[in-house]
Amino acid sequence: MHGDEMQYIKEAFDTNWVAPLGKNVDEFEREAAAYVGVAHGAALVSGTAALHLAIKQVGVGHGDYVFCSDLTFAATVNPVSYEGGVQVFIDSDYDTWNMCPHALEAAFEKYPNPKAVIVVHLYGVPAKINEIKAICQKHSVPLIEDAAESLGATYEGKQTGSFGELSVLSFNGNKIITTSGGGMLLSDDKSATEKAKFWATQSREKFLHYEHNEIGYNYRMSNIVAGIGRGQLLHLDSHIAAKKRIYEKYKQAFSDLPVKMNPYTSDSEPNFWLSCMIINEEIDVTPANIIAGLEEKNAEARPIWKPMHLQPVFKGRDFITVSDKPVISVSAVSESIFNRGVCLPSDIKMSDEELELIIDTVRRLF
Repeated sequence: MHGDEMQYIKEAFDTNWVAPLGKNVDEFEREAAAYVGVAHGAALVSGTAALHLAIKQVGVGHGDYVFCSDLTFAATVNPVSYEGGVQVFIDSDYDTWNMCPHALEAAFEKYPNPKAVIVVHLYGVPAKINEIKAICQKHSVPLIEDAAESLGATYEGKQTGSFGELSVLSFNGNKIITTSGGGMLLSDDKSATEKAKFWATQSREKFLHYEHNEIGYNYRMSNIVAGIGRGQLLHLDSHIAAKKRIYEKYKQAFSDLPVKMNPYTSDSEPNFWLSCMIINEEIDVTPANIIAGLEEKNAEARPIWKPMHLQPVFKGRDFITVSDKPVISVSAVSESIFNRGVCLPSDIKMSDEELELIIDTVRRLF
């Protein structure tokens, strides 16, 4: 928090406009959409709610297939199940850890008529989004872009969140900017965001009495929460710069170790939300060793997201992989990254001394 957030919160209190909705919500939608470079936004209670309404928007129903990034957090894919859809998980590539375009093409060969494709920009690193978008356009399938972790990241100079027909942001407590909790659905199609706002306010029709022709949800963001977001958005670029400094510090410090930092392509610029690394397979040091070693110093590291095709809740869902690089122990790129990867402490409030302590602790383990 920087203090600017309080001026918007105070304005909400001073005008006695705490909830529902209000000026902060309207302005936050406008400001966030403008930053990303899309026309319209719908501020909601979470990124998951935004994904749910995006999936509903493209008409996913019972038994419909939806192609999803395999290496991601469950929130990306759970909303497919809310609408009765069936996830088909698409493997990653080693260049970005994101959805592999070749695997996506293979998925279309097996399932020619999916209802949508959901691509994630993992840990703030842009996927090969132009290739993925072109494949979706070739097959006339809508692209939903999960930019929850990548706000401020760019691909060929264009913001992530601006490539899909629908895209999603998250302002959860751990994201690059936070509203404490919240999310946003973005689109250049005004009717899409207006429909999302309608569903998000219990699908109440425009009658004096309470009239409902569709099932609705209590998904709209409050005026207080949106005020925090407006204040945070002012500092997004400085947060990205601070995150990049942490990533570069780790990259330089570990350059002589048998590890690689989470990669990105030369035509992209991540927001460096989380600094992660993958350990060379022939090395005995494990992610668990690093997590335990840092825990002794009261510093938190975490495993890479466990791939969705390995999650018990999605047992039986199909998984598409076409890895063109040898993987020693497993056939899936996403599984290989999970087995050997670790998310390092990436908090922009870390002092230089704390960062050096983390680096020294990791180096000693090797």
